[in-house]
Amino acid sequence: MATQRQMEFAYSLMDRMFRLSLGETADFSGAKYDGDFSLSLEHAQRRKHEFVAQQLGIGRGSRVLDLGCGWGPMLKYLEDIGATGIGVTLSTAQAEACRRNGVTVHVMDGRTVTPETFGRFDAVVSLGAWEHFCSLEEYQAGRQEEIYREIFRRVAGLLPPGGRFYLQTMVFGRNMIRPEQIDLNAPRDSDAYYVALMMKRFPGSWLPFGQEQLARTAAPVFRLVTRSSGRLDYIETIRQWRLRFAAPSARKTLLKLSLLPRYLFSADFRLAFTSGVSANTVCFQRELLDHFRMVFEKVEPTTATP
Repeated sequence: MATQRQMEFAYSLMDRMFRLSLGETADFSGAKYDGDFSLSLEHAQRRKHEFVAQQLGIGRGSRVLDLGCGWGPMLKYLEDIGATGIGVTLSTAQAEACRRNGVTVHVMDGRTVTPETFGRFDAVVSLGAWEHFCSLEEYQAGRQEEIYREIFRRVAGLLPPGGRFYLQTMVFGRNMIRPEQIDLNAPRDSDAYYVALMMKRFPGSWLPFGQEQLARTAAPVFRLVTRSSGRLDYIETIRQWRLRFAAPSARKTLLKLSLLPRYLFSADFRLAFTSGVSANTVCFQRELLDHFRMVFEKVEPTTATP
């Protein structure tokens, strides 16, 4: 799994830029356009939250855990509809921003939550955090599926029979190259280079190999209820994000100036944040990556396969 230091690099370092560009509860996961790209980013994000609540049966009085809650957009939505949400993140800056906005968030590894930690929940959600639960080194050691099975087992332990888990995550797509081909020294327009650039932006993170791997490792504690690809929606979401990040403001200019020392002395920072390309967009367009929304339902103990 990505370490706390790596998560701080990916999210806390640019915390203020995210919030200045996307709002105090910056929603940094794929929106839900369903092909209607005339929608505003805010409308499409709200549609995603409504979809999650509907699929999981969340309503007033529901108790929900958000694994990898980011800046708390899902938690704020839960608050709006009268549900109770608890979030966990490894980013201290995200947690502090959430607390300022009045939502309950803890800095901890989402993989370690048990019923003894916060009690049990009516539903569990995870929007984007799964991408950080396995590292390249853990994949190379042959532990990826073991890690996923254990997380699914822990999530199931937090839910009642029939309880639901919403998982939204990037996965490797049908055109993904072999891992050994990934190389920052590859030609600049190559698949190998763009995937390597993505990995530099999110160190310590390795994706599932398609939604099939997730469905397989979820069994026998969960059955897959629904799944859908949000690849095209994510491409539009990223386009909207880039427009927001590029919009000028005095506060952003001052923030960029404050980051100048890191830009000058950290090659990783320069490459990850100022590469001049949207590597994730290219990877989605070339189907090196895909993006899935998946709803799982906890299997009754009597019907689970041994």
